[in-house]
Order: sequence, then C-alpha cells, then structure tokens
Amino acid sequence: MTMELRLSVKETTGQDESEIQAVATALAAHFGEAVDLYPETGDELLASASPPDNGSETGAGSAGSGPGPVQSAGRSRDRGSEQDDLEPTEREELLREEVAEILEGGPEKYKERLPEQGKLFVRDRLDLWFGDGDESGAGKTNGITFEDGTFANFDADDDLPTDGLITGAAEFEGRDLHFMANDFTVKAGSMAEKGVEKFLRMQQRALKTGRPVLYLMDSSGGRIDQQTGFFANREGIGKYYYNHSMLSGRVPQICVLYGPCIAGAAYTPVFADFTVMVRDVSAMAIASPRMVEMVTGEDIDLQDLGGPDVHARHSGSADLIAEDEEHARELVAKLIGYLPDNSDEKPPQTEGTAPRLSPDGIDAVVPQEPNRGYDMFDVIERVVDADSVLELRPEYGKEIITAFARIDGRPIGIVANQPNHRAGAIFPDAAEKAAEFIWTCDAYDVPLLYLCDTPGFMAGSQVEKDGILEQGKKMIYATSSATVPKQSVVVRKAYGAGIYAMSGPAYDPESVIGLPSGEIAIMGPEAAINAVYANRLADIDDPDERAEREQELREEYREDIDIHRMASEVVIDEIVPPSSLRDELENRFAFYETVEKDLPDKKHGTIL
Repeated sequence: MTMELRLSVKETTGQDESEIQAVATALAAHFGEAVDLYPETGDELLASASPPDNGSETGAGSAGSGPGPVQSAGRSRDRGSEQDDLEPTEREELLREEVAEILEGGPEKYKERLPEQGKLFVRDRLDLWFGDGDESGAGKTNGITFEDGTFANFDADDDLPTDGLITGAAEFEGRDLHFMANDFTVKAGSMAEKGVEKFLRMQQRALKTGRPVLYLMDSSGGRIDQQTGFFANREGIGKYYYNHSMLSGRVPQICVLYGPCIAGAAYTPVFADFTVMVRDVSAMAIASPRMVEMVTGEDIDLQDLGGPDVHARHSGSADLIAEDEEHARELVAKLIGYLPDNSDEKPPQTEGTAPRLSPDGIDAVVPQEPNRGYDMFDVIERVVDADSVLELRPEYGKEIITAFARIDGRPIGIVANQPNHRAGAIFPDAAEKAAEFIWTCDAYDVPLLYLCDTPGFMAGSQVEKDGILEQGKKMIYATSSATVPKQSVVVRKAYGAGIYAMSGPAYDPESVIGLPSGEIAIMGPEAAINAVYANRLADIDDPDERAEREQELREEYREDIDIHRMASEVVIDEIVPPSSLRDELENRFAFYETVEKDLPDKKHGTIL
C-alpha cells in the first residue's frame, strides 16, 4: 500500500529535490509504508520513498508506537543494523587467551606428576564432577555455572594461576551448590591471601543462598613464606573455621580429600558434615611427617600418620573411603540424595521400592537366645528400600551402625546396635559416632530409626579411661535433643542405659515398637541372677539342685522383662509381627512426618 501525501506551497517553496526526498524518506520510516509526495495542487510526483526493511510488519516508527521524532526512529534502526555486523575485538580475544592460559594451571612438570600420584589435574577433576569435558564461555568447564576469582594474583611476580584455588557455583546431580577445589600444581595447593579471600567469599555466599558446599581438597596448608596478610587477620584463614561453624547445620558441607591436607588445611575436612578420603592418595594431619619428627623424634610416613585407614578405623574423622576419584564422586552423589539444600527444607523423597530381602524372614534372622550374635544388616535389608543403604564410618565403633536409607522413598537415618561385634555393647567410640550422626540427622530434618539390641554400655577400666561416661552422655543428649520424628524398635536385648541411648520410652519417640524376641531390663538374666541371688545359690550344696534353682530364677526373671510384660504395662506402644515391621514403620514415618517438637527456651545445651 502506498500513501499519497501532498505538500503545501509553503512547504515546497525554496526546497530542492534532495530536501523533498528526505522528507519522503522520513515519512515512510515514520508510518512504515511507502509514501508518494505531490504538491498541494497538481499531479506532479515530487518524491517517493519506501520504509526500511527491519523485519517488522509496521516498522519501529509506526503511528502511536514510535520512539519520538521521525529522525530518532531512523537513527535507531541504522545503529542496530550496524551492530549486527560487529565481532569480538582484539581486546576480548586477548582476555580469552589470558583465561585459557590461567586454566592450564601451574607448571607442566607438576601436571605430569599427577598420574603417578594417582590423581587428576584439578580442571579434569571438575569435568568429572560437573561436566562432560567440553568447554563453554571463556574456556570454563562445562557444567560449572560460574567461577569467581579466576584472575586472583594475576599480577603476582610468581606464576600463580587462580592463586591455586578455584571457587564458584555448579550443578551437581540436579542440585545447585557452591564449590572450591585446590590446584595442586600451584604451590602444592597451598593457601595464601588471595585464595583465602576467595574461600571466605564462597562460604559467606553459601550462608546467603542456603545451598550446599562441596570442598575438593588437595592442599599442603598455608603458604608459610606469604603468611603476612592472611594468617591471623580478621578476614584471614582463621575465619575459615568460624564460617564452617556458622554453616554447620545450616547447609550440608561435604569434603573430599585428594591429597595431603596438612595443618590448617586438615581442619576443613573435620569441620565438614561429611568427609570422604580417597585411598592411597589422601591424608590429613595436624603436622607433616617432617614436622612430627622434628617435634617428637617419631619417624613415620604420611599414610601411617594420617591416611584413610587411620581416620576410618581409629580417629573416626573419615565418613567414607573411596577407591579412586570416580568412586568418590559416586559416593557423594548418593550421599547428597538424602540431604536437603538447607535446614529450612525437607530431605528429597524418591519413588519407594520394596526391600531387597523379604520382611517375612526377619523373625528367623533374630535368635531367641540373647547372647547369640547375628548381623543387624540382615534385618535392615528386610525393612528399607532396596539398595538404599549408605553406611557412614563403618570401620569406627562397629558396635553401632550409622547409615542413611529410605523407607518408601523417604530418607531416614538408622542407628542400630550390631550384635555381630562385641555383642552390640556400646563402647566410647560407638557412642561418639552415634551422637554425631543423630545430631547431623536432626540438623537436616532426617527422621531417625533406632534398632535396639544391646546389653548396654560397656564396663571396665579401659572404657572408663576412654571416656565411656562422657561419650555415652553425648549419645543420650543427642537422642534427647533431636526434634525429628523418631521410631524405636526393640529387636531383642534392651538392657541398662542402652534403652535410653536408643530412644526408649522416656526419650520422646513417636513410637516404641517391640518384636516378639524383645526384652527390656536393667541387666540381662545372667548378670541379674549373679548380682541378686549369688549368695542364696551358693548356700545350696547340691550342684543339681543349685542348677535347677538357677534355671527357675532365670525363667522368672525373663518373664518379668519379656516384651509382652512391657506391652501389658504400656511401657511400649505395640508388639508387631516381624514380617509386618516394614509396613508398620512406613505408616508411622508417614503419619508423623509433620510432627513439631519444641525444646526449652535457652541459648544452647552444654553437653556436645
């Protein structure tokens, strides 16, 4: 369509052809249609113009929507068409080259040594965790949402790419999280002023976002020759552990160790909620073997000083041991699936599955005799969803099992006595492990399932030296203070203070369920008869008569502590057929899912 417009004599007087043509062009641009100009009188065509082709039906300057004067609309379109032809400048290309060089890490000779040490270059490690090895953006690892501080220490006299520490955000198993990763090719992953600043910012941002933090540690500790500016400062390396403390229980902190983490670097793993060590390559210790020898004269290598076996079996500082880097990622992927992003959220649920083993076999697994051992995992695998069990600290305090699992897709934390190890008696290390696990589950709103089969806390001079009262106190305190839903099952023995630690009736569980094999007592029959009736039995001279009387006393005592007596007196809530235990727990956890419990109004307790 062509618009015919006429100009007055006044508008045409003194105008040359180019000026009239400019008017036609401007009008065509303004109305978005072809324009023919004629004089006010007469049929002589003065000028014609078509609207610019900008991909719009009406044009940017159509009536009622224009950006202002006709000339402004025309200039806007001209500027846009010119920009479409622009390309990155040399300045941007230079920046990309600088970034690419930084991403190469430290000296090549150090990168070449990594395969001999059994570990990946840090950028390859980040590919394993977050990407598929491709690159995007300015050469950053695919899967990483962004990095911060890539140019840290860029102007340093030494070549210190990223100052040896990579921090940023990434997506892992569908979850957004913060991460840090040491670059061992840069000063052995040591920490100095700029890297410390990056670490602190990452932690502080995690407090704001409420998202988990993943620490991929491979650090020799603080850079001693550059300690000015980061060691004792208010915003120095000491602030790491303040921030760890503030993050504790707020967002999950997961640490994976890939190398020797010495001195200050060793505190991050122990402050984290969960620590994974990679076998044969990782270690953590308060001081290096060289320093230990200087201070104590002890000649010891790093693995014997602070390797995975030391911390898995003796200190309890390692929650999981990975066989290699790929296995470490698999373990963390499974672990994070039981945890919420922060303490305000519920743990993620999945589709429920049937147990790996049939619940019908539970009663056959549990011996009637209280002193016969069996594997509690044979019960657990008949109660929880198939392939959902992740045991933590399995080599430490073996008398108690601490594990995550699911019942009908709902994450739970399991605290279970293990009769296969020292009859399931609670030793100091087992009590400590249980207390810390209960505390962590409660922080992240993971319901608790107690499976009780214990003769109680262990007695003896050695356990007293090892702090059985102190550690037992902590386990009871954690159970008392936990506000998540708790279900307690008396599988067989529940003797002494063991029933307290295992969330018995006095500890505000949502339910205490008994199996027909259960017993609750101050002590077992043998100990009770020896304590109460020893003198009377000793007065019976006839051995047969004494044995007969002893058996009578034993049977009488067991009638008093039998689970049916406990149910009759409403000490426990219910006795259930063992084959129904899975269904019973599924229903009870679902029913009590939204239960709320309040603790007394106080700043905090003084026990843990």
